[in-house]
Amino acid sequence: MKYFTTVFLILSTVFFAHSQTYEIGGMVGGANYIGDVGNTSYINPNSFAVGGIFKWNRSARHAFRGSVMVAQIKGDDAKSSNSRRKQRGYSFENTIKELSIGLEYTFWEFDVHAQKSISAPYLYTGLTGFSYTALRKKASGQIVEYDNALSIAIPMVIGYKATISQNAMFGFEIGARYTFTDDLDGSNPIKGLADAESLKFGNTNSDDWYVFTGITVTFAFGRKPCYCNF
Repeated sequence: MKYFTTVFLILSTVFFAHSQTYEIGGMVGGANYIGDVGNTSYINPNSFAVGGIFKWNRSARHAFRGSVMVAQIKGDDAKSSNSRRKQRGYSFENTIKELSIGLEYTFWEFDVHAQKSISAPYLYTGLTGFSYTALRKKASGQIVEYDNALSIAIPMVIGYKATISQNAMFGFEIGARYTFTDDLDGSNPIKGLADAESLKFGNTNSDDWYVFTGITVTFAFGRKPCYCNF
């Protein structure tokens, strides 16, 4: 235990010695899902999403980023342009709780301590873990909850950010998450119902997506960076 504590303190000292600029803030916007129920539009925010974001700026071009988000997703066949889905009449709601870590890369230098207004487009990707409610279809066609579940997703985010003061940044982003589950909408039940073919519908060979569209506001703190180590 003493050895672990010593190693932890040493690593923490090195980490903070080289980590000179951070950002912390929030994100708010809308979410939509893409799957086997309802509208198939790629960007169609129809539910509320909110979260927090943290960045460790390692250079003027890239930052390590972590975020947490809670998003409501829903689908309704009545709002689909597909006549077969309208006739089928399925609908569902689900809640996504995600934790994401990865790398944010700007297209050109973005120094959060610059003494002038700056802006830049950026990309973000990494790995997302999330929890959701496992759903299944009843014989009546109603989609209901039956368990809790965990899965992972690959985030693919594009955005644009700009300084609004010396230490404050504003951004707008659209981020799709390709998930490794097909059960956000109840079309392909998991766990004890994975072999129940009668409960499956839609394209069971294609996993679900969900998309966040919204704004971020972050505030920088820490010493002025010296991007010379990494």
